[in-house]
Amino acid sequence: QLQPVESGGGLVQPGGSLRLSCAGSGFTLDRYNIGWFRQTPGKEREGVSCISSSDGSTNYADSVKGRFTIFRDNAKHTVYLQMNSLRPEDTGVYYCAAGPPHFLVSYGLGPHNYDYWGQGTQVTVSS
Repeated sequence: QLQPVESGGGLVQPGGSLRLSCAGSGFTLDRYNIGWFRQTPGKEREGVSCISSSDGSTNYADSVKGRFTIFRDNAKHTVYLQMNSLRPEDTGVYYCAAGPPHFLVSYGLGPHNYDYWGQGTQVTVSS
């Protein structure tokens, strides 16, 4: 079964940082566009960031621009989401998703672009 696997979530104080990791189970992520999404109870899944498999181009939701950075390490077959200056409203379950490389990252914050989803990792920002 092909599935991304997330790790790195946890509890952090406002203003703190976390780094989420996403690796593939049963496949490697290198040839896939990768997106990070988050969801809180009662709300729809929200696209946070994505990265292209071909040229490393990226896209971010307005709410996280300047605070979050997505990058990939193909040598480790891993995609990371570095989250700085965290706010309570960043709290949620964060999901990693893998999709085909043909779509532009400018459309990459839509969940319908992705075929494979991880189980999610909880991020809680609270004092």
